Amino acid sequence: MTRRYRSASFACGSIGAFLTVVYTFRLDSGLDDLIVLVVAVGSCAALAAGPRLHRPPDPWPWRLLAGAAILSVCGLIGRPWAVGQHGAAVYSAEAFTLSGYALLITSLALMLRPRGLGRHALTDGFIISLGAAVAATLLFAVPGAQVRTWPMLLSVLAGLYPFVDVVLLLLLLNLAFSSAADVVSFRLITVGMIGLFLGDGGYAWLGTLGQLHGSALLDLPYLVTYTAFGAAALHPSMVELSSVTPRTVQSWSVPRLALIVPALLSPTLLALLQDPPPADRVVVVVATVGLVAALLNRATSAVHGYARAQQVLLDQATHDALTGLPNRAGLADHVQALLRDREGGPAVSLLYVDLDEFKLVNDHWGHETGDRLLVEIAGRLTGIAGPHCFTARIGGDEFAVVGRLGEGPACLAETLREALALPVQLSGLDLVVTASVGIATAGDQRTAEALLRDADTALYRAKADGRNRCTAFQAGMRQTVRARVETELQLRQALGQDQLWVAYQPVIDPRSERTVGAEALVRWNHPDRGPIPPGEFIPVAEETGLITQVGSWVLEKSLEQLAGWRRDDLLPDPFTLSVNMSAHQVHDPHLLPWLRSALDRHRIPVDRLVLEITESVMMADTETAADVLSGMRALGLRLSVDDFGTGYSSLSYLSRFPVDEVKIDRSFVHRLGEAGGGEAIVRAVVAMAEALGLEVVAEGVETPAQCEALCHLGVHRAQGWLWGAAVDGEEFARRHLAAPVTRAAGNP
Repeated sequence: MTRRYRSASFACGSIGAFLTVVYTFRLDSGLDDLIVLVVAVGSCAALAAGPRLHRPPDPWPWRLLAGAAILSVCGLIGRPWAVGQHGAAVYSAEAFTLSGYALLITSLALMLRPRGLGRHALTDGFIISLGAAVAATLLFAVPGAQVRTWPMLLSVLAGLYPFVDVVLLLLLLNLAFSSAADVVSFRLITVGMIGLFLGDGGYAWLGTLGQLHGSALLDLPYLVTYTAFGAAALHPSMVELSSVTPRTVQSWSVPRLALIVPALLSPTLLALLQDPPPADRVVVVVATVGLVAALLNRATSAVHGYARAQQVLLDQATHDALTGLPNRAGLADHVQALLRDREGGPAVSLLYVDLDEFKLVNDHWGHETGDRLLVEIAGRLTGIAGPHCFTARIGGDEFAVVGRLGEGPACLAETLREALALPVQLSGLDLVVTASVGIATAGDQRTAEALLRDADTALYRAKADGRNRCTAFQAGMRQTVRARVETELQLRQALGQDQLWVAYQPVIDPRSERTVGAEALVRWNHPDRGPIPPGEFIPVAEETGLITQVGSWVLEKSLEQLAGWRRDDLLPDPFTLSVNMSAHQVHDPHLLPWLRSALDRHRIPVDRLVLEITESVMMADTETAADVLSGMRALGLRLSVDDFGTGYSSLSYLSRFPVDEVKIDRSFVHRLGEAGGGEAIVRAVVAMAEALGLEVVAEGVETPAQCEALCHLGVHRAQGWLWGAAVDGEEFARRHLAAPVTRAAGNP
């Protein structure tokens, strides 16, 4: 459809151009009149049809343009007749034509209305139009007014045309300085306006000679105008002229200067070329003063605009778009200024605030809710910190408050933490988020980055200690962070250099003390540092995402070992191998296909593998966890809840997720037999598990008394140092598979 309308516009322009060329040959006066009539009427028809075909948002500019064309046609055709008339009839052609110009001015003004008049565009248009007005006055209006061959009123009307063209030029320039310049319909209108200016210029020159009607070639530019206007109305881009927004243009762009410079020079050039009389010199002087004033205003406006643009860019570079708070760059500048000017005043302190588990808000309620929550948090921080502190959003869910707090940063940090923990009402939801705060006070730091780094280090310790707490920086923390970074780098190397190995701890039936399974545990022997405890490198692997690679490696090695024991016919029946799964692994979309492939590759029955998952993994994202765990269960894998009792311990998720067993945490097992110990808790867990059809495994069994208590409470599987430490696969087979189980030395 659009292509067809473009073809109609092209056809209109082509026919008009062809007839205009024929008109230039002046083959016959009757044919010339017919061509003018066909082109003019055709243009009017196209202008009337365009809004009906394309339905622009505002059709009135085109309707007025069609009316202007009709009135102009009447004036053009009637002018030869009106020249020979007397009385009021002599003004008939001018009345039609000037009325058409009034409609044309209104049409362009309506096209300009959605964009408005930009200050620079209006000033530039004024400069150019004023230059054109001076030229029109000195070349056409004044000489035309001095002609006495027709009535004075007719001279005045004839002298109006140059000034009307100046108004049209001003409107056209303001449209051109907006994005309308890129629209095909506007370009066609511009061509038509150029033709109109040339035609009016020809008749104005004719008026200086005392004539109202001359050669028919003077009407040639109007044929171009009619043709271009008709093609513009039929082109589909005419719709855009009612909705295009302004574009940013350089203050002194080359296209603008190409129009402004001649306008500025026009009074001087005309004065030099014409040697005008005193009255005309007054016009030149007034115009020159006006142009200089407009140019000064333009220059001042450009400087101010440049300064405003620089300020906007600076604000964007140093402020957060969402909350309006300063960003990390703005914070660094402010902290550096405080550090430079801290002599004699209270110490500069920085509070590094991080929201705990903010990702859950985005995952469950969407990023829009998360953004609104961040805005609310930013408002709370700013309100509590007060005007004497500087509050910034560093990025994501991290904020900072800095000021000369002296001895009071810990007090302010606690106030902030407690305030942030209050519910936030958003869209009918009461959201509660906690925050961890790292505190650093300027000591020897001479840079903002050093203070930020220390506060970040303290925040890391607060997170590691359990979140929702405030921690002040201490010098020893630097070594902790440095050690963590070194551990991360060395762990990456360990994955590729076979420094990791898998140890196996037996799972025992405490009644018969028979081996019924094993738990695979990752170990690390560093070539220089020696054995590195799992409690040191596993958290680092979790934080950096390396746990996915480590977990996959442990799974592969464990399945390979289990397959080897099966080939050697060493496994009792039943025998299960337990392997821990991290949150990163559970949410890995490739986990299930990989597990299925690995089990098939090693020819291991799926019910021999138990995957251990902590309570926090399931509670972090219940929908995702439910889908993944259901997929594991559908595959035939057994699922175990590790460290049960230390987290949420909710019956709701145990009944909702496809779990096979729970592992009682060692902290409860250790208290068995003590006054007020863990017997009641273990009893409750066993009763709950029996009600849900789950098996129970006790961890951390170290004494015969604990073993006997577990047997008495009905626990049928246990593991711990009572039966020895975790060992490699070969030693495990020798101790626990090829011979009866014995208790470890020192454990009678």
